[in-house]
Amino acid sequence: MPKTEAELNAFLADLGISVSTVRHPPLYTVADSQALRGEIAGGHTKNLFLKDKKDNFFLVSVGEEAEVDLKQIHHLIGAASRVSFGKPEMLMELLGVIPGAVTVFGLINDSGRRVKVVLDQELMSHAVVNAHPLTNEATTSIASADLVRFVEATGHDAVILKVSA
Repeated sequence: MPKTEAELNAFLADLGISVSTVRHPPLYTVADSQALRGEIAGGHTKNLFLKDKKDNFFLVSVGEEAEVDLKQIHHLIGAASRVSFGKPEMLMELLGVIPGAVTVFGLINDSGRRVKVVLDQELMSHAVVNAHPLTNEATTSIASADLVRFVEATGHDAVILKVSA
């Protein structure tokens, strides 16, 4: 079973990472979240769950306004071929979330470390990064340095690259 939001919060607390979470109706797109956001400071994420032809999986987290060239990104992230979006079944199996709730926090569910995470350099220039806490019915704010600590605590490398245009 995928971890719950409460288990994620306990994991963060055990790391000494404090976060704040705002509840809201379910958000499925960047446009939805921009319309309902209110005044949550910091960088807001757009997350791409990608796979290459050798079934290598990638989670690319960029700023909500970022443009990503999906025809070229494979060169930047170390994919074996051009990438496509991963299927919802694999998203659930590896990150424990559904489409519309893709989040870097899903790495807590990737115990097999099958997903390579790439955090966009521009996104990580914000002092605070905002992402869904395993559900698209809330937004959690975390310091960017603490986000890196979280990623590393899940056993993943926090790769920070310029992937947005």
